[in-house]
Amino acid sequence: MDVLATLRERILSFAASRYGRQIAEDVAQEVMLVLHQKYAHVSELTELIPLALQITRFKLVSQARKSARRGENRSVDIDEQPIPDHQVNLVLDLEQKELVDQLHQALPKLGERCRDIFRMKLEGLSFPEIQQALGASNINTVYTWEARCREDLKHIMNKIRRPQ
Repeated sequence: MDVLATLRERILSFAASRYGRQIAEDVAQEVMLVLHQKYAHVSELTELIPLALQITRFKLVSQARKSARRGENRSVDIDEQPIPDHQVNLVLDLEQKELVDQLHQALPKLGERCRDIFRMKLEGLSFPEIQQALGASNINTVYTWEARCREDLKHIMNKIRRPQ
């Protein structure tokens, strides 16, 4: 009986050093069951300790695999998560709405080519597809047009934000 208590403590400390006390308790119990059921014929402590630690390693790997499969390793403690502040969301929503309103005002003030480029980008077209649609001879030309259009849009939106 004293041998089993010593063995269980060794298993427990080994498992706890790697995965924490709660998991270690469960693993130690499982290892003791395996030793009792499959290795009852092993009685010497010099043979039992290496055998028990090897079984413990297998159980810990199995536990880690099961935890990863279930997504337990990615879970977040609810006490550690901050409670969302709905006032912050209201401010962000208001800022987003103002930005969209400014875009609605600024886009008609852009040239036709800039509006076409932004429309095509919003439709998900790639730069080579935009090049083909606009009939540009070189893709670098499209990159330049798009960069200039972004600068024009920023300039117009700044005027809308700060009327003179």
